[in-house]
Amino acid sequence: MIPKINDELMADFEEAIQQPSKTYKLDLERKRVIGYVDGREAIEQFIYKTLSTERYDHIIYSWDYGAEIAQLFGKPIPFVYSELKRLITEALTQDDRIESVDAFSFEKNKSKVLVKFTARTTEGEIEAESEVVV
Repeated sequence: MIPKINDELMADFEEAIQQPSKTYKLDLERKRVIGYVDGREAIEQFIYKTLSTERYDHIIYSWDYGAEIAQLFGKPIPFVYSELKRLITEALTQDDRIESVDAFSFEKNKSKVLVKFTARTTEGEIEAESEVVV
């Protein structure tokens, strides 16, 4: 006897995956995890952690997590500027709390590039920066 499937019970629906906001708090000065953060502070921490993690290097993270910034080492500065915009935007918009990333500015100092940008999030605008060795 083969079971019959009732098509009326199979409704069309979408599964919405939303990143959790509450997470462990990183105390970067003392290099430890203490307490929890939520909301804006959790998004700021996500931005810092994502840009500090090289994509595909750690098996603990999914392939959607991190940024591919190490590939810019040794490349010409104009190329680095344009790629940084793309790589940062691609890395951060994986999180549904970040709607867009814009207002990029760059400063070159010897072998480093300081990139500043604005992330437009569900908790408002967050200004962030990251230093990249080139």
